[in-house]
Amino acid sequence: MWRKPAAIFCIIYILLTSHCLWGQNATEPNSATIAERISTDVVTIWVEPQYEVVRPGSTSALVIHLELVEDWHFYASEKTAPGGMNLKITTLAAVPTRTKVGPPILTVDFGEPIFPPSEPYYDSAINQELEVFSGTFAIYLPFNIGSLLSKDVVSLPVRIAIEGAVCSKMQCREPEFPDLVTQIKIAGDAAMDKPRFIVPTQKTPAKTTKPFEPASDIGSMWAALLLALLAGLALNIMPCVWPVLPLIVMRIVEQAKQSKGKSTTMGLAFCLGILIFFASLAGANIILKIFYGTVLQWGDQFRNPSFVIAMSLLLVVLALFMFGTFSITVPSAVAGKSGSGKGYSGAIGMGLLAAILSTPCSFGILAAAFAWAQAQPLLPATVAIMAIGIGMAIPYAVLTSTPGLLKHLPKAGRWMEIFKQTVGFILLIIAVKLIEGLPQTRRMGVLYFTVILAFCVWMWGTWVSYNTKLLRKWLTRSVAVVLVIAGGWMFLPVPTDELIDWQTYDSGVIDAALAQEKPVLIKFTADWCLSCKTVEKVVYARGNIAKLIEQKGVLAIKADTTAKDAPATLALKNIYNEPGVPVSLLFVPGRKEPMRWRGILFADELKTSLNRLADIKEDGEKNEDQS
Repeated sequence: MWRKPAAIFCIIYILLTSHCLWGQNATEPNSATIAERISTDVVTIWVEPQYEVVRPGSTSALVIHLELVEDWHFYASEKTAPGGMNLKITTLAAVPTRTKVGPPILTVDFGEPIFPPSEPYYDSAINQELEVFSGTFAIYLPFNIGSLLSKDVVSLPVRIAIEGAVCSKMQCREPEFPDLVTQIKIAGDAAMDKPRFIVPTQKTPAKTTKPFEPASDIGSMWAALLLALLAGLALNIMPCVWPVLPLIVMRIVEQAKQSKGKSTTMGLAFCLGILIFFASLAGANIILKIFYGTVLQWGDQFRNPSFVIAMSLLLVVLALFMFGTFSITVPSAVAGKSGSGKGYSGAIGMGLLAAILSTPCSFGILAAAFAWAQAQPLLPATVAIMAIGIGMAIPYAVLTSTPGLLKHLPKAGRWMEIFKQTVGFILLIIAVKLIEGLPQTRRMGVLYFTVILAFCVWMWGTWVSYNTKLLRKWLTRSVAVVLVIAGGWMFLPVPTDELIDWQTYDSGVIDAALAQEKPVLIKFTADWCLSCKTVEKVVYARGNIAKLIEQKGVLAIKADTTAKDAPATLALKNIYNEPGVPVSLLFVPGRKEPMRWRGILFADELKTSLNRLADIKEDGEKNEDQS
């Protein structure tokens, strides 16, 4: 009897002690937010400066090179781009760094981006001619350098944000590009070398050609519909569908013992569940086209980290079901033994689940068929999307309506149990693959929570039985639920590295910001500090505080004191005279001493102090008291 309470104690201990281990990985910078070069399967983007080193008072530029693969393009004009998804370039505020003692004071003013000439493109989906950029082209970012009270070489980091849809004839994507980063080197006595490129004075007018006329290609339409049917058929061999395959097989085997009419109606109910899923996709596509002028991207939900986390955890739970850790009490609904509505509703629900689970493992043929459908007018697009669902449902409709085929199915036995357990391991592999695609700052937290969730599911399913007393059953399962909630609170929230743009501690960067009367927030933390992790969750994980830090133009510094000889550790003791962590300091223009918060309950005070700061202007420049 003592083993189960001991196990509960152990899992609570793991929750607390593993938190410190998790912090070491959760606080790593998210490498996906910035990049010196962007490379995807359809576009490559990089940036370079016009001069190696520039002088104060001079004019120079950056050039952004974009190289698209054949048949892909960016929308060029905001007026004609569907949904306003034209290519947009934004330069983000940068803080100068120094190479020698003495803070530099300078200004860098970026002008409007200079785009290349656009090309006409006829979009048959909306029956309209648009302006696009395609092939290899360049965008120029001119800038002026102000004064510099130093002759030393100053390296000014610049971040460039890129937005816009990249499209082909078959599909459109709106990727979340990381910010491009580069350095502008400035020196008071620099000799300007030969420029690497010449900046054009203005955008060249777009090329003019005779507009394209939409072609009527009935043959290609029928070929695409056939492709959609084949894509739907291919979904039935996706590993992601395998969680429900044992249940489907058992249901079909049981139906073989019933009348043909009952078997057929149950099979059609399962097919209806599949078609409901694809009908919802077709409806979403219609809404997006009519109201937003864009298209639904197949698999776009997997760009959402929360959805990926939910799917990976669902697959882990389903794997535990395959291992027999717990059972789902739906035999009558699955097998359709009774004539009640439960049997049909269970069949519809399983069909819907099978369609949803197919999305992570879809073959390229499915994406191609779906993309073709979205490039067509609404009626053929809807028919093509539903054709995918019909293709997936066909095998089940055939099996359940043909008794002769059902008789040849193998009888249920030990082979089915081995098959279920084998599928369980495959599901774990798929779950790990999904977790691998998460941002680096969230992977370890999800993995820790996965172990806790698996323990609680095991606790739920094996610590009690049908004959267990009701009070003990409720108590055991309540503890399991509490552990899941506690584990989710510790490991699943969005790390503050994704909410707040924390900069690594650098005394030179801090001095330069203070010299420019810019507000600075320094968060002293350490990987081994449990209270520091709590501060992350109760203070810096709050969206309103993260928004204020961005809105007020606050330089956010993460001072890591994990190592004894780290610069932040030495500064904490020798400069700021603080005995330990956690502690947060806010330097406000006009005040000599920073505001200090120790402990964990200071979110409201920090919010009030941030609200008192002046906002930055919409164009990214600071107000006079912060410039």
